[in-house]
Amino acid sequence: MRQRNAESAREERTSVMTSRTRRLTAAAGVAALSVAITATLGAGIADAVAVNEGKYTFTRTTDVDSPRVGDTITYTTVVSKTGIDGYINTLVDVHPACFTYVDGSAKVAVFKVGSGQSESSVDPETGATTTKVTSGGWLVNSNNSLTLKASYRVSDACAMGAANSGMTAKGTVMGNGFQSSTDQSSMGPSVIVRQATSATAVTAPAGALTGTPVNLSATVDPASATGTLQFKDGGTNIGAPVSLASGTASLSHTFSAPGTHSITAVYSGATAYEGSTSGAQTVNVSVPDVPTTTLLTVPPSALTGTAVTLSATVTPNTASGTVQFKDGNTNLGAPVSVSGGIATLPHAFTTAGVHPISAVFAGAGFVSSTAGPQTITVTVPDLVTTTTVGAPASAQTGAPVTLSASISPAPNGGTVQFKDGVTPIGGPVEMENGVATLEHTFASVGNHSLTAVYSGAAGFEPSTSSVRPVSVTDPVVSPRGTVTLLSVPGEAKTGGTTDLWVTVRTPAGALVDGGTVQFRDGGQAIGDAVAVNAGVARLPHTFTVAGAHSISAVFSGTPALDGSTAEIRIVNVTVPAPTDVETATALTVPASAASGATVTLWASAVSSGPVRGTIQFFDGATPIGEAVELVDGAATLQHSFTTSGAHAISAVYSGAEGLRGSTSEARTVEVGATESTPGGTPGLGSLAGLPFGS
Repeated sequence: MRQRNAESAREERTSVMTSRTRRLTAAAGVAALSVAITATLGAGIADAVAVNEGKYTFTRTTDVDSPRVGDTITYTTVVSKTGIDGYINTLVDVHPACFTYVDGSAKVAVFKVGSGQSESSVDPETGATTTKVTSGGWLVNSNNSLTLKASYRVSDACAMGAANSGMTAKGTVMGNGFQSSTDQSSMGPSVIVRQATSATAVTAPAGALTGTPVNLSATVDPASATGTLQFKDGGTNIGAPVSLASGTASLSHTFSAPGTHSITAVYSGATAYEGSTSGAQTVNVSVPDVPTTTLLTVPPSALTGTAVTLSATVTPNTASGTVQFKDGNTNLGAPVSVSGGIATLPHAFTTAGVHPISAVFAGAGFVSSTAGPQTITVTVPDLVTTTTVGAPASAQTGAPVTLSASISPAPNGGTVQFKDGVTPIGGPVEMENGVATLEHTFASVGNHSLTAVYSGAAGFEPSTSSVRPVSVTDPVVSPRGTVTLLSVPGEAKTGGTTDLWVTVRTPAGALVDGGTVQFRDGGQAIGDAVAVNAGVARLPHTFTVAGAHSISAVFSGTPALDGSTAEIRIVNVTVPAPTDVETATALTVPASAASGATVTLWASAVSSGPVRGTIQFFDGATPIGEAVELVDGAATLQHSFTTSGAHAISAVYSGAEGLRGSTSEARTVEVGATESTPGGTPGLGSLAGLPFGS
């Protein structure tokens, strides 16, 4: 029986395509079979290689015959059989050590005639050169065939050229009582491993400057490629070859000549990789711009509306280009050309404040540079002022006169120093609304030259008046005489405040300073005596009883002056109506007058009905003469101004029964200096009719 089985096995191996002798070893029980297959693959899909082992046929192919490093190659082995059933329980695919099994690629397919092919993935046991799959036994007979597929990636460890592979199989043959074992793992098929192709790309900047290093870099695909890269400028090597690291190489390079440079990178190749050359990258190399510095020169301060010079110095002085001057972020005019390293700009500032000035140089072939900022403090220029001095054309020794000075335009500060020739008269005088006044008594006769010097203030320039001549003589009348002039309204209301005024002068018209005035109502004192200051005494008084009140005033006199009593004036006091009618007072005065010349002051009071009462004219806070009775609603007063300058005139209507009092707006009379009117006495126009002066 054993001999017959051995003979059958020899018959099944009679058509083996190789010249090797197959050895059979019999064993009791089931026969075990081991068969190895070899093949040589050509271009494209390799020709099938078959090995017959008795009634078994092993056919093996590859999908490529000349793979490159990095490619994937797939082996397919088909096991078929004639005759009785056989079972394959182990298939071992043998591959070169430089091939790496692709996970998940192993598949076993069983083909059954009439049923088609059933393929399934298997989990092989992998070794350095083997991929082994096992089963309880795949049935192989005349109707069933078995196929094993496995894929591998070609690594760069492969030697370029032939790489052998093969397989072994073990199984049982039904009905045979012997065991066979054969190892064909080194019989092929062989494939030709070729170098992997490579692709090189170079990266370089589009522009560069001579003398300034730039970075050149290149990459080689695949990244696993080893070897070196040679950078080239045209056909000239740039430095030495650079070793690849993870498929990249870089080189710092400084161009020495301007112009267009064509940069390439040449990969040297390696055992498993073909060499390659990149495309060219163009680098435009130019000579760097010349460095510059810019220095700015500006004045520390300026006035609005007045041009100052802004200057910039550019180094080197051969630099050509322009300088843009700036105020903060705002351009000052157009860019200014640089000549000999200098650019200047006359500029007038329009706004006050701190201005940060800078200068920016720009030019072809030169590096731009900026200077600044430097600050200029800009202020509004002081206004030009005009000072006009006012004084009487003549005066008497011992009699005070009023000196005045008006400043135009009216400043908001400063003082006025009056002078007699070069000698100061008193100290500096503060101004109010652009006017300064000073009471002065000349001590000597003769011609005196008066001037007024304005000190100036913030925003206003100093100025000095022209000379005002004053002729001073000794008085021709007793210096002790005085005249007291009482000014009261013709009408008043009970319960309301009424101003009672007194003006005290010398017969020459000089205002008296000192002493007191006692106001009286029907011979009874009204309040306390009121001090006389600059010729004026004022008493605010409230009448409590309606009727006609006889008001008088008695000047006490001074050590140098006799007292005097004013004429009695009647004030008609009425009880205010529940609703007194409103009134309005209008004032008309000349715009200008000459000192000593008589002018007419005119005022009217209007209401919804007839108006009666009095008008009191005022020069500033000083009453002018007595209250004037209204005639047809109007009052006029002839008056001579004794001092030059601006006089603020107003008119106060007293009111009457059923009528409220009212005050006009102030009007300014500009009084200029002039000689005394022949035959008259300056300053006495408001004293007409008084019982003195003969």
